[in-house]
Amino acid sequence: MVMDAEELLRVKPEELAEGLLARWRVLDEQLPGVIRNLEAEEDALSPKVERAVESHKSANEKVSSLKDERNESQNLARSLLSKVRKSGDNLSETGGMVNLDPGWKKEKLLEELEGIESEIETSALDHKSEGRLITRRKKLIEENEKWLKDRKDANPEMAEYVGARREMVDNFRRSEKAHTRMLDGVKKAQPLYEKKTALQGEIRDVRRQLDRAKELLSQSSRAIEHWERRLKDGFGDIGSGHDDLLADMHRVMSGGASSFSKKGRRNARKGGEEE
Repeated sequence: MVMDAEELLRVKPEELAEGLLARWRVLDEQLPGVIRNLEAEEDALSPKVERAVESHKSANEKVSSLKDERNESQNLARSLLSKVRKSGDNLSETGGMVNLDPGWKKEKLLEELEGIESEIETSALDHKSEGRLITRRKKLIEENEKWLKDRKDANPEMAEYVGARREMVDNFRRSEKAHTRMLDGVKKAQPLYEKKTALQGEIRDVRRQLDRAKELLSQSSRAIEHWERRLKDGFGDIGSGHDDLLADMHRVMSGGASSFSKKGRRNARKGGEEE
């Protein structure tokens, strides 16, 4: 119901006080039950939140472990790549690669591997882009395998060289497997993160409601006491910090400005000064 100023002034203070007192009494009666329900809801949610947090943490730790495994194998393979490159050059200079396959020499697979590793290491790639480079690297390694076998059979002096390359390839493959498992872990962790976030938001909302309900309950006894005293002792200045509640009403009835009007004029003056 909308009331104008005159209608509001005709409302007796006792009526307002009785309405407020009734509202606080209802709250004082109902809030304990509300608090119990919210506490029960919080108790039910808490273990769910803890499990969701732990599940997401475990999934993240697994992803982190696989990432470390991938990086470790990849870094070792990269160091071997440099060693193999140098060893291959030495063999070529000493004639150890007289039967070097022309196709291998033409395609320069080692150079391509180095280029791929440089791009992975120095570029800010997403999972898909890095995955494409890893797939390309895998194909090159498979091509190398046949070449390695042929060269080892034809030239025993290349055994150490071939062994180093074999170790390099093994580490690249371990890196690829760890990378694939890591991406699978990231995919599985996403719904766990969403569930954790939803449950944390739910329990935060419950706790906010609970805190508000407890605060209102703590206020209710003081409010009831206040309005009961007002109904008993009046609405003027009755001491003990109980100021005159009717001062503004008396000023308006005497032709003075309301608090709202005074505030509006102050804001208008302030706006004019800023201009």
